[in-house]
Order: sequence, then C-alpha cells, then structure tokens
Amino acid sequence: MQHPGFFERGGPFPLQLIADNVGAELAHANDGAIEIDDLRPLNRAGDSHLTFCSSRKYAGQLAATQAAACLIKRRDAGLVPGGAAAVTTDVPHRAFAMAVGLFYPDALQPRTSASAARADGVLVHPTAEIAEGVVIEPGAIIGREARIGAGTTVAAGAIVGYRVFVGRDCYIGPGTSVTHALIGDRVTLHAGARIGQDGFGYAMSAQGHFKVPQIGRVIVGDDVEIGANSTVDRGFLMDTTIGEGTKIDNLVQIAHNVTIGRHCIIVSQSGIAGSAQLGDFVIMGAHSGVVEQVKVGDGALIAGMAHVKDDVEAGARMGGTPARPFKEWARELAAIRRLAKKDPTSPEQED
Repeated sequence: MQHPGFFERGGPFPLQLIADNVGAELAHANDGAIEIDDLRPLNRAGDSHLTFCSSRKYAGQLAATQAAACLIKRRDAGLVPGGAAAVTTDVPHRAFAMAVGLFYPDALQPRTSASAARADGVLVHPTAEIAEGVVIEPGAIIGREARIGAGTTVAAGAIVGYRVFVGRDCYIGPGTSVTHALIGDRVTLHAGARIGQDGFGYAMSAQGHFKVPQIGRVIVGDDVEIGANSTVDRGFLMDTTIGEGTKIDNLVQIAHNVTIGRHCIIVSQSGIAGSAQLGDFVIMGAHSGVVEQVKVGDGALIAGMAHVKDDVEAGARMGGTPARPFKEWARELAAIRRLAKKDPTSPEQED
C-alpha cells in the first residue's frame, strides 16, 4: 500500500499567483500562466515543479534542472536554463519557504494524535489499523490513520502520530513520540526518542528569521535501533532516511534531509547536520559531528570528538577538529606533547 502522505497539497497554481504571494517578479511576463503543481530541489524537479537557487555554487545543478520555474536572485537570472522560467527576488530561499506555505498551508501546524479512549484506558483513534498481537500499554496514544504491524509493543506514554506506519515486531519505548515517519520491521526506539519533528530550517535575514515549513518524512529501515532521547528530524522537501541495521546510541541528533546508510554505528552525543550523507558501515565515535551537506564514504571511521567539515573517502580513518586522516592527527598530537614537555628555561640547542 502506498502511503497517502502527511500533508495535504494545494494547487496547482499559476506561476504569476505564486510570484505575487512570495513578493517575486517574473523575468518574462508571458510565463505567468505556467501551472505549478509542486515544489522540488534543483536536482529532483520536473516540468511541473518550482525550485530555487540561492547561490551560484549550485550553478551546475541549476544548468541541469528540469524544473518549470526557478526562484533566483535578480543578478543571477541569466543562469536559469532556457527550459525554465526565472522568478526573481533578492531572497530566493525565503520566497521558496513562502511558496511551501502556499502549497502546504498545514505544514506549520502538524496534526494531533487525537484518539478515542477504550475501556481499558488505551487511547486509539478509531481509524487506526492495529494488527493482531500488538501490545499497547496504558497511556499510549495511537493517532488517526496510523498502522501498527503484528507483534509490536507501544510502551506506556508513547505517541504514534497521524498516518505513521510502524512495522512488525517493533518496540516503541516509554514516552517516545513518532510523527511523520515510516518505521520498518524489528525497529527499537528507546525511551524518550523523538522521531519526525520539524527540521531546524529558517530563512535568515536582518529583518528576522522566517520559518521554512518541513514537508518531508523520516524513513527508518528494518532492524534499526535508536537510543533514549535521540532525535531524528523529518526532511524539508525530501526524506530523512536511516538504513537497515543501523544502531544509534542515546542523545544523538540527526537533522533534516540526512541520509544514513546500512549498518552504521553512531555513538552518544554525536550530531549530523542537515543534508549530510553517510555511506554503509560508517562508525562515528562519541561527541563527533558531521557538517551539513558533507558526504562520508562507506566504512569510514570518525573518531570520538572529531568533527568532519569536508567529504570523507570510503574506508578513511579521521580524527581531530577539523577532522583529518588519523595518522596525521596522531603525529600532530605527539608533536604538541613533545613541545609541552620542553623546559622553556633551557637554552635553545644550536647546530
């Protein structure tokens, strides 16, 4: 069964109406009748979609886009390919966020998990589909149109939100909340985990910070384990995804649009910033971090307290801040240790 989605989409809208609503202008007035039915990033947009380009560093993606129209700074309008309409503004990111609000007006007000109480005190919405053998402990809430697979336990005080799908033989721990998410089979979410809340997205300016609606989902593969009080934000336009078999410790933050591969290990108090990508079998030590949009190759090891700001090759071993190859980092530490042991009062040795 295909998932019906978490947000109702408006439109389609003519491009002129969108431009008027977001305070932008059409480079060519005759483009105003173009019908736009949804929004996509540059590399995912099709011939009925609106996209945006906020910086010339994305000129390559812009040149290849298949979008019907693109919000872009006035000075960069000439970079828009011939097949797309240029919609100009000084603040394309903010304008695109406003367009998301036009198409998805309920995205800033997520639906509640309003439920009906059963005789035993369990709160399950009558439209929810609960398979045989599901255990729902007291105080748990199952939202409208949610689906829970056979053999799953939803512990006391947990929330499974509107249209959330949970697979078979899962464990949703006490006080956990799951919204805007599709959860695979044999997944364990420990106490207090937060899955599917807003990504931290704002169009920042001197006039204030405009909240960007987050209309993506969280997709969690089979056999994933997520530790207590860890958080996984839903995506902005695309999904935040966690590959099968990945194990995530307590107090880990995974931001919007992050892609994590299969069988990764992410140790406590680590953070992965928006749109970063981890390959398969990546290991991140405690207190480590990955900067937004960075790619970490398969089998890479990020040492504890290391912070990655550049792409990492498959199989690399990285340490330090900023992270660099482990041997280089170890030599630097050894050199600093030797300097610290020198007696500053002794005369310099001359050749």
